[in-house]
Amino acid sequence: MPTLHVAEPPAQYLLRPALVVDCSCLAGFVFGEEWSEQARQQLDGRTLHAPHLLRVELASVTVKKLRKGDAHASEGLAEAATMEIELHPVDAPAVADLAMRYDLSAYDASYLWLAADLKCPLATFDDKLAAAAKTHLASLL
Repeated sequence: MPTLHVAEPPAQYLLRPALVVDCSCLAGFVFGEEWSEQARQQLDGRTLHAPHLLRVELASVTVKKLRKGDAHASEGLAEAATMEIELHPVDAPAVADLAMRYDLSAYDASYLWLAADLKCPLATFDDKLAAAAKTHLASLL
């Protein structure tokens, strides 16, 4: 009689479920915005994922803050660089399709595409991206 084998991921994977985090969520956390506590609660205990563009988006936020006189903005960028975030390439044609379907920027659609590809939640403070994510992720089989 054959033996049934069940392969399981390491316990760490089960204890730290995946979460796609967008720039608004991570920026709120590392730059100490008023919504940073909400962001921290979502990030704690999760394995974080994002498209490769996350680092550039965070740099852009840092530049805007520095130009407005926030001398501590570079510290937030440095903190983000130390965080364990798995960065992923995206499927550009699929991202463009999602951007058109949900009237999103290609940047925002990249986060949505990754959440759908990983079949995991997406954390964002962007209302438009959140609405698209609720619709799109709910439609996945």
